[in-house]
Amino acid sequence: MSFTNRTRRRLAAAIGSAAAVGLALSACSGSSDGSGSGEATTLITTSQAGDMQVNFNPFSPSRIGGLGTIYETLFFYNKAQVSDPEPLLGTEHSWNDDGTELAITLRENVTWSDGEAFTADDVAFTFEMLKEHPAINSQGYDGNAEAVDDTHVVFTFEEPAFVKGPDLLNTAIVPEHLWKEIDPEEDVVEDPIGTGAYTLKEFKPQAFTIEANPDYWGGEPEVKEVRTVALSGNQAGADAIAAGTADWITSPIPDIQNTNENFPDYEHYTQWQNQMVLATCSSADMGCEGPQTDPAVRHALYYAIDRAQLNSLAFQETASEISPSFALTPSQDEFVSDAVTEKIAPMDPDVTRAEQILEDAGWAKGDDGVYAKDGEKLSLTVEVVSGWTDYITAVDTISSQAAEAGIEIEAAQSSWNEWTEKKGSGDFELAIDSLWQGPAPDPYYLYTYFFDSGTGAEVGESAGNNFSRYDNPVVDEALDEIAKLSLEDDAARQLHFDTIQSEIVGDMPYIPVLTGGTTSIWNTAKFTGWPSDEDLYAFPAVWSAFDAAEIYKRLEPAS
Repeated sequence: MSFTNRTRRRLAAAIGSAAAVGLALSACSGSSDGSGSGEATTLITTSQAGDMQVNFNPFSPSRIGGLGTIYETLFFYNKAQVSDPEPLLGTEHSWNDDGTELAITLRENVTWSDGEAFTADDVAFTFEMLKEHPAINSQGYDGNAEAVDDTHVVFTFEEPAFVKGPDLLNTAIVPEHLWKEIDPEEDVVEDPIGTGAYTLKEFKPQAFTIEANPDYWGGEPEVKEVRTVALSGNQAGADAIAAGTADWITSPIPDIQNTNENFPDYEHYTQWQNQMVLATCSSADMGCEGPQTDPAVRHALYYAIDRAQLNSLAFQETASEISPSFALTPSQDEFVSDAVTEKIAPMDPDVTRAEQILEDAGWAKGDDGVYAKDGEKLSLTVEVVSGWTDYITAVDTISSQAAEAGIEIEAAQSSWNEWTEKKGSGDFELAIDSLWQGPAPDPYYLYTYFFDSGTGAEVGESAGNNFSRYDNPVVDEALDEIAKLSLEDDAARQLHFDTIQSEIVGDMPYIPVLTGGTTSIWNTAKFTGWPSDEDLYAFPAVWSAFDAAEIYKRLEPAS
């Protein structure tokens, strides 16, 4: 969507249109700490996908909260920059020489929020539980965890597992005394118990509140409450900023580059990391149906996209280039294979090439200008969440662009829960989404999350991160080989990266769009300590749960 000065002038009127939002939020703003100081100690953030369904299971794909704030990991990995992991429940970790054993020392005198002691038994239990339940084992953990004593746990693997370290150390730990009685795949955990800086105070479909844990091992945070309010979408978030009734959103607002000029209490901050895609249900062998199961269709759509126009109309020029290899540019350029001839996706469309790809694959253009093959019209539906205005605009723009190449695109809007269910079950043709980075600046993690067949499933069954249902044994084997190598063995690892990239560029189960500029709008008049270029201590996005939890702990009320 393109925003003009006329739109900017309408922002004043948006305050009036946001009155309902203001009333909903002001009742829970908690603007005083009770000491008479007038300091704001409740932070208001938003979930812009409609009413929420209670789910504080940290391993559920439809969870609504709790990661980092309630459930902690052993260490915190800063996604925003290369740095050493920060100790949380763990204080030290070390590998043996061949990468088959990882020893971890745990923090002493930590308690669960119900008063029970946290020990190494909880850590060992968490990972053994994941291994026993593949549906929630998105990292593919296959080691053995043993509690040596209360503060030491050792993980052993049959083969070198250096690359599994960051995922393992970045896994939410749950209490054995409670979780041994529940079904971790199905239970929504309405009363979550964790070791984190916050506990659940209240849940309603329209909002839930977490409150500071006075017994937190790291000290009670200065932000006493964080309230997440369910709004209807990006526009509602923008209205809340205009009305001054939200403190932190991660979504677009009109004229985002001039946020502070328009709203003096707020600033915006952008980071580039998550790679936007048109994900496809790609594998006919796994039960996917539709024209998108033909790789030629995926490649044709790739060349039909006018990314420069898309960036302008949908993302206010906040997005950046993307590589079809899915090595993040520019921080991971060194990993892009020399065999990848097109290292960056074209910003301009190539309609002639798109049409040639389709015709070479047996598609023929009909009288209506749309290609067809064997009686099947090249018509595709893109799943998008209602209220995600930037993505909705993106799909509308892509639809117009694809039509120039004889491809018919329609949007299907649904709630976040419905959208998530469709992806998980394989009930979709295309879905606009983002592929996220792993805990280290290395493409291995994205590849193993989204391209490893082990995190996929047949249509009708619940898939993990590989909701495209991509199934390529060559890629699986290369990932297995990388997992055996030290992160320092650049030459050997690159050989396997070359193989993976050759396969995924050719198959393209996720059609690269752009690297999203993740932009947060936050209240600098109410809170200090937000991430900045000078101190980028966490990736600043509300939905990046572990990073957001660290930000909540760092913030202080502004006097």
